[in-house]
Amino acid sequence: MKAALENYHARMQRVLDHIDQHLDGDLGLEALSGVAAFSKCHFHRQFTSTFGVSVHRYVQLARMKRASYRLAYRDAQSVTDIAMDAGYEAPDAFARAFRQRFGQSPSSFRKSPDWEPWLAAFGPLDNARSKLMQNIFTDNDVTIRDVSPTPVAIMEHRGNPMTLGDTIQRFIAWRKAAGLHPRTSPTFTVWRSERRPASPADYSMDLCVGTDQPIRANGEQIKAGEIPGGRCAVLRVVGNTDNLEPAALYLYRDWLPASGEEARDFPLYCQRLAFFPEVPEHEAVAELFLPLK
Repeated sequence: MKAALENYHARMQRVLDHIDQHLDGDLGLEALSGVAAFSKCHFHRQFTSTFGVSVHRYVQLARMKRASYRLAYRDAQSVTDIAMDAGYEAPDAFARAFRQRFGQSPSSFRKSPDWEPWLAAFGPLDNARSKLMQNIFTDNDVTIRDVSPTPVAIMEHRGNPMTLGDTIQRFIAWRKAAGLHPRTSPTFTVWRSERRPASPADYSMDLCVGTDQPIRANGEQIKAGEIPGGRCAVLRVVGNTDNLEPAALYLYRDWLPASGEEARDFPLYCQRLAFFPEVPEHEAVAELFLPLK
């Protein structure tokens, strides 16, 4: 019984991975039921009962999420091209659907995204993915690594996490202007507070890019700092790197007490190695570092 259920879930997970990897392709019922090796006449109900959202709605949301990321963070691509990539035959149809979902036109979102309705709109997509993407970590997933110190340029985010998207947008624009491309300059996130502090005003995070070059602020509040060297417990996460809380909880709650190690006086941080939308979401990669004494 358990093996049959695991096989069923694996087939459904295959469908989600296929959707993420083929957002520009044919994602109709016939194609997706074939990926899962399920009967076409039952697949729609099977998908909806498993994920709580129809396959058509899921595909729409996945395409719209990629489109919104491209609008906010990839200014080189035109709204028309983004609309076509999202499966719309005309920019005005895309604009209507976008405004209905997020309360902003695509061009307005590109200039100044309102992140609160954006987060709410993708609740069904996140809930669907969480049905099968419960990451279960073991001791074998954690390695202890001697890390070299890395000089970094830092943009701080302080305050309500709902406005984090604005800080990320500014950070990306700044590093582009500074010529610090992710392929050549490593990207780090340092968490200075809990993910959900009692007061949103206490939320604190550093966005960092590795560089030993003199820092050109270009009008932004950028400061120099360092990711310190030393021993670290490292946990790699592949897929769903928007939410690294399960991985962080595993390190603190399960791995650290059982390991006999002690944490060093530097916060948990991550290095982002592969980013959505450059890669499909299930291929995004991040490594969490827990500094050790």
